Amino acid sequence: HIANGMYGLIVVEPAQGLGRVDHEFYLMQSEFYTEKGGRLQYIQLRDAGQLAFSSEFGHLEQPTFVVFNGRPESIVGERALGSFGGDKINVGETVRLFVGNIGPNLISSFHVIGEIFDRVYVEGSFDLVNRNVQTTIVPAGGAAGVEIKVDYPGDYTIVDH
Repeated sequence: HIANGMYGLIVVEPAQGLGRVDHEFYLMQSEFYTEKGGRLQYIQLRDAGQLAFSSEFGHLEQPTFVVFNGRPESIVGERALGSFGGDKINVGETVRLFVGNIGPNLISSFHVIGEIFDRVYVEGSFDLVNRNVQTTIVPAGGAAGVEIKVDYPGDYTIVDH
């Protein structure tokens, strides 16, 4: 079903809501398994047109691409955390990220380089909260929420270790 287009993230907040933050963003990580497989260079994805799904590479768990928000470089440069989509984040402000991993196969080891997650809502549950976490696991088909208080100025790179 994921290979056929089921793609997205739905957040249902608790009835009492969540605490106030200065910025809130939604990110989705995904893998693409294409017939061109590893022969297609990463940078060529922009010009590749429609790519056919490869069940062979899917079964082998060898993705052609692993991306955030459906495309390469979607959260780097001017779209990096710190200047996310032109929404400048200042020192002392808080950021909440809802992170989904559509998979379909790989686990995400979600990390923001240069920051520690002040709170992690484990596997999308607002009842399970871990504190002071560097990297959190987001299973395929799962989600997590993280909150950060920005300690230093700069653009923060988001990665899957």
